[in-house]
Amino acid sequence: MAADCKLLIIWHSRTGGSEALARAAAEGAGEAGVLIAADAATPADLLAATGYLFVGPENLAALSGAMKEMFDRCYYPCLGRIEGRAYATIICAGSDGENAQRQLDRIATGWRLRRVADPVIVNTAAQTPEAILAPKTIPATRLAEARDLGAALAEGLAAGIF
Repeated sequence: MAADCKLLIIWHSRTGGSEALARAAAEGAGEAGVLIAADAATPADLLAATGYLFVGPENLAALSGAMKEMFDRCYYPCLGRIEGRAYATIICAGSDGENAQRQLDRIATGWRLRRVADPVIVNTAAQTPEAILAPKTIPATRLAEARDLGAALAEGLAAGIF
């Protein structure tokens, strides 16, 4: 990760929806943002960042396994070392997203992170096995929302607001 990273955008996606949202947020964040897949994120990456945007899918009413595994790997090495840092979330879900959001917030609470933006849940309305497994296309309005969130987080971190 770049030494000047302010906003670390950690994402996981199986069908492309969360990845598209994460990439849009990174575009909004510009040079202040670093986009990293959940399976590649390390405690050192988290320690080097000033704030975080976690972007992932809800699978079976929970965080995706890869996103949860990233938290499992990084939780204890970062515990007590990132307290008070800013975070925000984007959950891509087929119908609800609230359980994954709650699960992520509980982890962030344990780290003593500070939520600085309302949760974003993007509902793809995928309800059949075929729709759930199909590649996702995120509406332009929701991608713009992710882009704006990335920009706001980067600006808030740069200005010392968060």
